[in-house]
Amino acid sequence: MDKKYIECGKIINTHGCKGGLKIEPWCNSPEDLIALKRLYISGKNGYTEYTVSKASVFKQFVILDLKEIDDMEKALSLKGTTLYADRADFELEDGEYFLTDIIGLDVIDAENGKLYGKVTDIINRGASDIYVVDTPNGERMIPAVDEFIVEIDINRGVTVRTIEGLLD
Repeated sequence: MDKKYIECGKIINTHGCKGGLKIEPWCNSPEDLIALKRLYISGKNGYTEYTVSKASVFKQFVILDLKEIDDMEKALSLKGTTLYADRADFELEDGEYFLTDIIGLDVIDAENGKLYGKVTDIINRGASDIYVVDTPNGERMIPAVDEFIVEIDINRGVTVRTIEGLLD
């Protein structure tokens, strides 16, 4: 949990003619993204802060204006850029965590304590997240659903219940 800035979306296009941006949100919901008052873009000299002056949800996307981006040319130059948020700007409830904090955690069997490996990536193909686990036998995947994930403890690891062949 040492990353101050976390990915929260991607600029996929411009919107309007005054520098508006169309964002693919990577938060739990688009509403989480529009609640933010500042966003960041990573560059050669670190992170640059931008002030959100206006934001709204349009279908599954976020349309927003940044105070510092006031024309189409500036907006167009940011197309394809990843947006970041300061993790301190989110209020997590008990038991909530950032997906980025799961990467690197041990994956442990709930019944016998066996260490299967570490989570190396999280992918989402729609229905649920899938944890990619680096095991001694190669890369394996486990759906992040209640049938398999017993507990996630950011300090201890991901406790799982598996079926034969899933992580072996």
